Amino acid sequence: MAISHSEAPTSLWFVTVTVAGEVVDSQTIRAGLERLSHEHPFLLSGRYAPDRAEVRYWEEGPDAQSVLDLAVSLWGEHRTSADLPDWEVVGVEVIDRETFHRRGRHLGHGPGLIAAGGVSPL
Repeated sequence: MAISHSEAPTSLWFVTVTVAGEVVDSQTIRAGLERLSHEHPFLLSGRYAPDRAEVRYWEEGPDAQSVLDLAVSLWGEHRTSADLPDWEVVGVEVIDRETFHRRGRHLGHGPGLIAAGGVSPL
């Protein structure tokens, strides 16, 4: 018998979404990322430049594909409510918790590669 998604066990995944588009004022994108962090409580960090932004957060899901689908839609779903630029997703990375921690140990930074809640320039 197949397990439905609602019954499937879930795991934590570390997600990085990169978006890009036409140049906007740095303060505009910074303010939008700060609003997004209030709307998406698991947002750990946002980095930005006038023509691109990157958000990193933890997501719960049964598998990487499910989390990837949510990640691709994140920017568009919050575009109006967080007043985000009309940019497109240009990259998504979804890794499991073990890979996240291995990378931190390998780089010597520990697991918190970026300060939680931080928003900074790229």
